[in-house]
Amino acid sequence: MAWTWFHRLASPPYVYSLAARLTPWFAWPAALLIVTGLYGGLVVAPPDYQQGEGYRILYVHVPSAWMSLMVYTTMAAAAGIGLVWRMKVAHAVAASCAALGATFTFCALVTGSLWGAPMWGTYWEWDPRLTFELVLLFQFLGYMGLRAAIEDVQRADRVSAVLAVVGVVNVPIIHYSVEWWNSLHQTASVMKLSKPSMPPEMLIPLLMTGLGFTLLFGALLLVRLRAEVLSRERAASWIREVVAGEAARA
Repeated sequence: MAWTWFHRLASPPYVYSLAARLTPWFAWPAALLIVTGLYGGLVVAPPDYQQGEGYRILYVHVPSAWMSLMVYTTMAAAAGIGLVWRMKVAHAVAASCAALGATFTFCALVTGSLWGAPMWGTYWEWDPRLTFELVLLFQFLGYMGLRAAIEDVQRADRVSAVLAVVGVVNVPIIHYSVEWWNSLHQTASVMKLSKPSMPPEMLIPLLMTGLGFTLLFGALLLVRLRAEVLSRERAASWIREVVAGEAARA
């Protein structure tokens, strides 16, 4: 009985229905937190004593960077579960993560460059964290390209899953790069064992946007997962029943 929930999550019809029910519970809180957090960070929070108004881009950059690592870890974990237990739904989750992760990573790189121009005097520097974050973007794109290059879905699942699992080594490298190497990038201000160095009026909006971006990822992942399941199970009889039921309710 303890593993019943795990087996239910391996069922495409159950996951398709569950994703539809959960999506609003992620989407609406995400919208509220992001709007409130951005208002607090861009309007209410005071200017930074060193960076002035320019630091405010961090309310988008930092959550995007957090999410780039979180999404890749989620993708690799789902791919690993798919490899070990041969769960089609797990591979569908991994496939659904890739484009979202690439988007967050690209956003982190762009906003980081916009922040770096006035602070460092250049849009790009081969700083360790920036370099490995760029590598992460290539990992997402490589995963997507590999899947697209293999027509057989099951073979694409297996091969791309190996790539995702092996590539997860880059996640701790990005996280600890500012401690392992001399870096222009600032060290952690929030996620550290000691007290966060940001004042509450700056920290609280940042935490709100971070949570909002996390919930946004959850909502978008659920939407993409439903589409992925539909694509994979389009010939199954339960798809016709679900579509007919949704049409009747509409």
